[in-house]
Amino acid sequence: MGLFKKLYTLFIIASVVTGLIAGQVSGVELYADRFILPLLMMMLYLTLLQIPIKDIKRSFVNRKFAFTSIGMNFVLTPLLAWLLAAIFLEDHPALWLGFIMLMVTPCTDWYIIFTGIAKGNTALSTSILPLNLILQLLLLPVYLYLFSGKVGVVDFQLVVESIILVLMIPFILAFITRHYLYKIEKETVIEKVSSLPIIFLCLAIVAIFASQGSLLLNNLALLFTLISPILLFFVINFMIGRLLGKGLKFGRANTASLNLTTLARNSPVALAIAMTAFPNDPLISLVLVIGPLIELPVLSLLSYIIVLIDRRNQ
Repeated sequence: MGLFKKLYTLFIIASVVTGLIAGQVSGVELYADRFILPLLMMMLYLTLLQIPIKDIKRSFVNRKFAFTSIGMNFVLTPLLAWLLAAIFLEDHPALWLGFIMLMVTPCTDWYIIFTGIAKGNTALSTSILPLNLILQLLLLPVYLYLFSGKVGVVDFQLVVESIILVLMIPFILAFITRHYLYKIEKETVIEKVSSLPIIFLCLAIVAIFASQGSLLLNNLALLFTLISPILLFFVINFMIGRLLGKGLKFGRANTASLNLTTLARNSPVALAIAMTAFPNDPLISLVLVIGPLIELPVLSLLSYIIVLIDRRNQ
C-alpha cells in the first residue's frame, strides 16, 4: 500500500483547505472551474488503465459471491439509498441527488486497500472490480431516472451524454493504452502510475473548492444534514453484508470481502458525471467531495471492527 493511499483522507482534506484558500485570491474563482473536468478525466483515464476489463470473466469464478455482491450493490444498495434520501433529504434536492449518485456507484479501487486491512480475500475482491465498473456505467442513468422524482426531472439524455464524454472516452483510451502496453513491460508501467489518479483527483478538488468555496461556506448547515444518512447507510449495509455472508456460509475472509466490496463508494466517477451533467447546481458536486471525508474514516474503522469480530469468533 503506497503512501498516497495510506494518507488518502488527509490528502483530500488538504485539497479542500487549499482550494478554499486559493478561492480567496482575486481572479482564481473565475478560472478554476475550467480545470475541473480535464483533471477528472485524466484521473479516470489513469484509474481505468489499472483495471483489467478483459478479465471480467474472472468475476464469475465464485458465482455465489459474484451474484450476492451484484445483488447488494445494484439492487439493495440503491433501494437503501433512496429510502435514506427520502427520510433525511426530502427538503434538499441537490443533497438528495448528490447522495443518490454517491451511493449507487460501487468503488473500483480503494475498497481493495480496506479489504486487505480487514484480512479479506483480496483476490476475490479484485476479480469483481471490472464487473462493478461496467454495471455502474450502464445503470447510473437508470437510477437517476428512477430516483429523481423528489428533485424534479433529470435530463436523461444529458446524463447519458455526460457518461459518454466523461467515462467512455477515458475508458476507450485506457483500453487502447493497455493493449499497446502488452508490447512492453505493462505491469511495471501501470505500477508507476498507480498513485497518479489520487494526485489528479486532489488537484480537481482544489479547483472545485477554489471555484465553489463560497457556496460551500454559505451552505455548511445543509452539508451537516448528510452525516446521518451516510453513517446509517454504512451501518445498515455492513449489517446486511455480515448476515448474508454468515447465511450463505462464505467464511471469514469472503464475508470481509463482501462487506468492503459493497460498502465503499466510487465518488470520483460520480463527481466527474455530476460536474458535466449538472453544471448549474454545484452543490451536487460538493456533496460528492464531502462524501469521502466521511466515508474513508468509516471504512477504516469498519475494517478494524471486522478483524476484531473475526478474532472473537475464532
